[in-house]
Amino acid sequence: MNTTVLQIDAPARPTPVTLGEAFWVWLRIALLSFGGPAGQIAVMHRILVEEKRWIGEHRFLHALNYCMLLPGPEAQQLATYIGWLMHRTKGGIVAGALFVFPGAVAIMALSWVYVLYGRVGIVSALFFGLKAAVLAVVLQAVVRIGGRALRTNAARALAAVAFILIFFLGAPFPLIVLGAGLIGWWAGRRGVAAFKGGGGHGAAGGAIVADADTLLGEELPAHANPGWRETVQTALVWLALWLVPVVTLLAALGPDDVFSRIATFFSTMAMVTFGGAYAVLAYVAQQAVESYGWLQPREMLDGLGMAETTPGPLVMVLQFVGFLGAYRDPGGLSPLVAGTLGGLLATWVTFVPCFLWIFLGAPFIERLRGNAAVAGALAAITAAVVGVVLNLAVWFALHTLFRATVPVAAGPIRFDAPVLASLDPWATLLAASAVAAVLWWRAGVITTLLATSAAGLFLYMLGLIA
Repeated sequence: MNTTVLQIDAPARPTPVTLGEAFWVWLRIALLSFGGPAGQIAVMHRILVEEKRWIGEHRFLHALNYCMLLPGPEAQQLATYIGWLMHRTKGGIVAGALFVFPGAVAIMALSWVYVLYGRVGIVSALFFGLKAAVLAVVLQAVVRIGGRALRTNAARALAAVAFILIFFLGAPFPLIVLGAGLIGWWAGRRGVAAFKGGGGHGAAGGAIVADADTLLGEELPAHANPGWRETVQTALVWLALWLVPVVTLLAALGPDDVFSRIATFFSTMAMVTFGGAYAVLAYVAQQAVESYGWLQPREMLDGLGMAETTPGPLVMVLQFVGFLGAYRDPGGLSPLVAGTLGGLLATWVTFVPCFLWIFLGAPFIERLRGNAAVAGALAAITAAVVGVVLNLAVWFALHTLFRATVPVAAGPIRFDAPVLASLDPWATLLAASAVAAVLWWRAGVITTLLATSAAGLFLYMLGLIA
């Protein structure tokens, strides 16, 4: 009896693509990147890993975990990293810049609308509804990141410690991330299984796309082995693009001018806000609201609502913060002109460092693929980020659901506590509905944002909110 053996051939590796062909794919990703880093990274995973097979699952997660380690927006940095892998520096610039451009245009337009018409009742009602959905989206991020990163008791404990340190003790983000990284590095070197696997926002489930079956394959690209001269040149070029405008403003206007403050504040933010987009927002919410007084907590939530409903990185809300800061202190300029320049300045000093981190660090990270100590450090940092994002969710909840908070201080413990009598019943109802929609009914982010905005408008028309 003859036996027929069926052999299933591995899928053929995709053929190389030009930078021009990749341009349209990156533009498509940018225009589809709604809903914060979780949704944006899921879009990249679907298109680049599953659909195009430009990069494999393990390489994608390795790059993602490195970007989670960096200060700044991890989704934009991941796009830059993969663009660099495919087409060197030009590819990284195209991928990273396209990821930012649609959101920058949209947020600038909405910032103008906000300052011109934001106090009109209907517009205020729309933003009232948006804030409820924003809280739900941040809670969803906690669940999604936590579901992938907190798979062991050690990881869950690290996330809890990170939350306690940042919420109750006001510990700086860099120290939390550094501590988590050292713990993960130690665990990885010792072979401890507490921090293994790729965390982050990557899509879970589905067939695994092997690196060997993708366009990039498993090989180390030639440009991942730069000489020291090329490395120094890269550092000098991107440091100049970032810091020359900052130094020029300080020299020309002085350190107390609003543009100098925006340049220095967001440059500092670009260096210390580790842990991804939600960690960035936690830092900015604390500093821009409490230290600089550029905007109120409700306005920070309004800006985040804008960023959630437009394509591009969630940290495009920083452009809105810079816009309001300069708009309210325009000097001799028109407020709208000052606001526009302030927003563009905030965007420049926020995103230029992202290219610096990728073009300098990615070659070394590529060479460390498979290193257990590095993998452990990145996984531990991702676990700590869950605590940071939970802190942001609590902060948003306090300022969304309650009309007033009071500071509480007892020794080293300092935090804002809600005034229970100031609970807003309509905000609570909308927020609870939005949470149920995204967590239990699996409603999309845009659908939820539109629904809560419409509900806010309906409540305004009934005279239930001002």
